[in-house]
Amino acid sequence: MIQTAFKFMKFDIPKSVGVLVGIVISVFLIGQQLGTLNFLMRLMGGIIENSNAQSTEIWVIDNTTNNVNVLTPIDQRFVQEIASIQGVAYTEGMITTPATATFDNGRTASVTLVGSNGPLFPAGPLISKITEGDLQDLNQSDAVSAEFFSSKSLNVSLDLNQTFELNGKTAVIKVMTKNIQGFGGEYMYSSIDNVRFYADFPNSKVSAVGVKLVEGANVESVVNRINSSFNGVKAWDKEDLKSSSIEEILLTSNMGISFGSLIVFASISGFFIIGLTLYSSALDRMQDYGTLKAMGATSGYVSRLILTQAFLYAMIGFVFALILLILFKNGVENAGLIINLSAELILTLLGITLFISVGGSLFAVRKIRKLEPASVF
Repeated sequence: MIQTAFKFMKFDIPKSVGVLVGIVISVFLIGQQLGTLNFLMRLMGGIIENSNAQSTEIWVIDNTTNNVNVLTPIDQRFVQEIASIQGVAYTEGMITTPATATFDNGRTASVTLVGSNGPLFPAGPLISKITEGDLQDLNQSDAVSAEFFSSKSLNVSLDLNQTFELNGKTAVIKVMTKNIQGFGGEYMYSSIDNVRFYADFPNSKVSAVGVKLVEGANVESVVNRINSSFNGVKAWDKEDLKSSSIEEILLTSNMGISFGSLIVFASISGFFIIGLTLYSSALDRMQDYGTLKAMGATSGYVSRLILTQAFLYAMIGFVFALILLILFKNGVENAGLIINLSAELILTLLGITLFISVGGSLFAVRKIRKLEPASVF
């Protein structure tokens, strides 16, 4: 019976190619959209993503916002006052503020200045993403960082020790970073005093307070103590603030709906195209399936043959789609679009592939279950 079954489980080459192409295109497009969305989400939380997180575990910001990209200045005194809360080891003031950069070729660009105190520089840049220079060089009076990929987005050459202007004041690039990108803007890091100087930021204000906890202190407990002790500010676990920032941008920009609808439609179209192709293939081979049933095969047995065939299509199509995604990832990496093909993303794509192929085959399975052997002879 098994040999006979596999004899009947033949592959119609044109329709097999159609099914595989449908799977590959659908999965590639879904993977491309998910990878791009994940990249943009990292940019949305970039200020926290690229901070030296080991220096702070809680961020305290104005209570009128839940988006780290839109911070309202708060009183500098909160830096000292929050340090007295039980469970707090130390606090650091941080500043984020817009500025205008002017380069030698006359080009101007809007940038976000991010400042904090050395030697820790809790607001960033992330030490592991520094490619040239030393983090402590940002303590120099005119020093700022620049991002490798900003050269392409701003269409200017950015090099170590290069001079340019920030809000009409001379600045020197002392640190180069790679993969520190902002959502809709460029990040430049420096000491908090330098940022105050370049942006005319008041000495009495900061944008946020970074809080480092004593060893063993509970983050949630300290957050609650700060929120119950001070008015006008709100304490956040830094990861919660990052998630809140991403959620707000996705909702207010409709970006989540846009990407989500593309992913849903790619899944649905792939499901029905592949399902109808497999259904058509089953109709062409009704006599073969009827013969199997006449020989004693149950409907469940024949259905498993169809599902097995669909599973093989899914695995082959998934491999080809993954190869295309790796090529796409490598191709766009040099342009600054960093697609992370994580294990989680790959498993998600595998699940979608099985849904499209094996789920689509249920059209054919339903037809075969109703087949009577006598009807095909």
